[in-house]
Amino acid sequence: MGKRKKRGRNGIIIKTPDEISQMRVACETASDILQNVAKFIAPGKTTKEVDLYAAELMKERDCKSAFLGYRGFPGYTCISPNIEVVHGIGGDYVIKDGDIISVDVGITKNGWVGDNATTVAVGNIDHETKRLLAVTEQSLYEALSFAREGEYLGDLCAAVENYVKPFGFGVVKEFVGHGVGRDLHEEPSVPNYRPDGKTPRLREGMVLAVEPMINMGTPRVKILKDGWTVITEDKKNSAHFEHTVLVTKDGPDILTARPREATPELLGIEL
Repeated sequence: MGKRKKRGRNGIIIKTPDEISQMRVACETASDILQNVAKFIAPGKTTKEVDLYAAELMKERDCKSAFLGYRGFPGYTCISPNIEVVHGIGGDYVIKDGDIISVDVGITKNGWVGDNATTVAVGNIDHETKRLLAVTEQSLYEALSFAREGEYLGDLCAAVENYVKPFGFGVVKEFVGHGVGRDLHEEPSVPNYRPDGKTPRLREGMVLAVEPMINMGTPRVKILKDGWTVITEDKKNSAHFEHTVLVTKDGPDILTARPREATPELLGIEL
């Protein structure tokens, strides 16, 4: 779940080895649930059915949604079709061939949060939407490559926009990634562009939820009357991918690791 942009304190929590072990369990569980939910998505199902299926998986795996009830959020997951950027609420929308469905799964297990997201291509999607998915997913991995002790947070953030900009897509700035641990949203904020001012150096033991939100057209967004659902201002499609990553001296340790989903090879396109 994306964090609304704001200036926060520099109180970044360094996790201990024992805490990291517990986070690893939560993140692996979140990744497993996300992958199964992605496979469940199909034409004819409603987004509410998808959300309730995720709830069943959470119960089976002895964990709880980190989103349900968070500031009043009514869903177990965030499900955002097509022009919805993030924070979509499962409902009566019937999924159809040609849709893209962003699914964000955050869970709490044994007091620790795992947070990850993907965007699912349903059936036959158009070429430009395939490009959007491939570019968005790759921008996530460009950023993750900076999750190494000694790198600057600002360079990690800038990696997303630096990769996306040449393709002409819009980087959402109103919502950002975040630190994660016992709480869903911890310091620091992790925007998908270089933030103003000096940013801290990354240290081993920091855990970040990195989540590019990329629009096919304008980066501008608006929030619907439900107070949650974020849509693109120009009504063009948006994609969202997220991993929880541990910063180490040797580089990124992706705690929510899963197979790549939107490489050009998998989508059958050239960028």
